Amino acid sequence: MAKVARLYYEKGLRQTEIVKRLDLSQPTISRLLRRAQAEKIVRITVNPPPGAHTNLEESLESAFGLKEAIVVDVSADNDEEITRELGAAAAFHLETTLKPNEVIGISSWSAALLSMVDAMRPMPRLSGLRVVQILGGVGNPGAEAHATQLTNRLAALVNGEAVLLPAPGVVGSAGARRVLQRDRFVRETMGLFKSVTLALAGIGEVEPSRLLAESGNVFSAAELRRLKRQGAAGDVCLRFFNDRGEPVGGPLNERVIGMELEQLRRVRRSAGIAGGRRKLHAIRAALAGGWVNVLITDRFTAQRLLKRKAAA
Repeated sequence: MAKVARLYYEKGLRQTEIVKRLDLSQPTISRLLRRAQAEKIVRITVNPPPGAHTNLEESLESAFGLKEAIVVDVSADNDEEITRELGAAAAFHLETTLKPNEVIGISSWSAALLSMVDAMRPMPRLSGLRVVQILGGVGNPGAEAHATQLTNRLAALVNGEAVLLPAPGVVGSAGARRVLQRDRFVRETMGLFKSVTLALAGIGEVEPSRLLAESGNVFSAAELRRLKRQGAAGDVCLRFFNDRGEPVGGPLNERVIGMELEQLRRVRRSAGIAGGRRKLHAIRAALAGGWVNVLITDRFTAQRLLKRKAAA
């Protein structure tokens, strides 16, 4: 065992080379290497580089049943820095995990997603990629460009086809929503929601972010108060949920043009990109509901999530 381990780990020989040198079979070499670890002849240690938080990531995955957690290093508990670093981490995650024929769903009105697109570099061409807008992006003309540019820029960076959702995120009534959904282009885009393989979304609080408020895709102050009375803790794609992750909103849901929570849950990879003290409550609620299975967050938020989970 010691000889095989030394040749493999210290001398850098491949198993096939050890087979020839020692006249042993390949299965024997593999078995001896496994036993060498089991009997402490070989001890393998991993030394993560500064700024890597693999322990936090594994703890989040275990505590919340996540497919993957990515924890970014930030020097301060500052919203601006956190948003920038979350965007960079999300960009790297996308660049390294994207596969041919993926259908990427991207939400509108998220500062973290804007930061992600800003941080991305043009990717080598992969066949069959589509980027689908999963929340209506029509709104205040001054802010509307953010939503359409977000989808178009991401599609250009991944060399894919952009599929826009030409409708507001929030409309005035359920009737208006039904009328808009009969539009051919809206109907075709929403028909693609079931094909999304990777969803990218921010996680919002009940109080709308500055970007969302400027877009005009918000509920009235009275409606927001009603959501709070119902126990709303946060939203993904303007679909609200309470502390336990249970959907709330009732008739308000009938005025949103975008992906439903249950559709989001069925996506193979649904990534929530959010961090900061202000969003802690909303992130925890989104995880409780299982609405995202990948979380990209900062180290301060990760620590707080685990502390609250342990205290629950």
